[in-house]
Amino acid sequence: MMNTKCYKTWVFDCDGVVLDSNRIKTDAFFRAAEPYGAQYARQLVDYHVKNGGISRYIKFQHFITGILGRESVDEAELSQLLSTYAEYVKQGLLSCDAAPGIDRLRQLTKDSNWLIVSGGDQEELRSVFRERGLDHLFDGGIYGSPANKDQILSGLKADGLIQTPAVFVGDSRYDIEAAMRAGLAFIFVSDWSESDFDFRNANLKLPSLSAIANYLQS
Repeated sequence: MMNTKCYKTWVFDCDGVVLDSNRIKTDAFFRAAEPYGAQYARQLVDYHVKNGGISRYIKFQHFITGILGRESVDEAELSQLLSTYAEYVKQGLLSCDAAPGIDRLRQLTKDSNWLIVSGGDQEELRSVFRERGLDHLFDGGIYGSPANKDQILSGLKADGLIQTPAVFVGDSRYDIEAAMRAGLAFIFVSDWSESDFDFRNANLKLPSLSAIANYLQS
């Protein structure tokens, strides 16, 4: 049984964990790439789903060079793809469901600090969480791309913002791999995940944040 006082820091992915936004992101990748042809857009979506948690910058760079077969990335083209994608995503993030039970889980872990570490754009995330009134839950801060999760976690540990023992709550293969590389425990939440990874090395596998709160109270 997990001790509610065990973890000094709780780190959360955003999409599929705090917000029900995985499908929003998947649809936005397709729509941003669709002008190039539906077949290429579907390839980008496949790459996105298989590489959950990796930033949009890396995914669109792969789209240009790996899918479209360009020799190099045109920065203006990349910027336009990112802008189109962001337009589709922002409204969805403001309107999608937030995780039931998040306030109860916060109360149960009130002596720990909470952080968001996401593959989403950092400024976009901070804006969305502020507008939705969720930012106050994450007293340790909200962090995202263009830095990747390994870089973010390493920097936060070096700065003392992640105090161990710490746990990462995520829904993608990259989440658990980044958590293990950073020396964090890992809880997999499944309800909104798009991943087919088995997460056998997770410390705990539960459907949702509400289920984590129930587990801590049991």
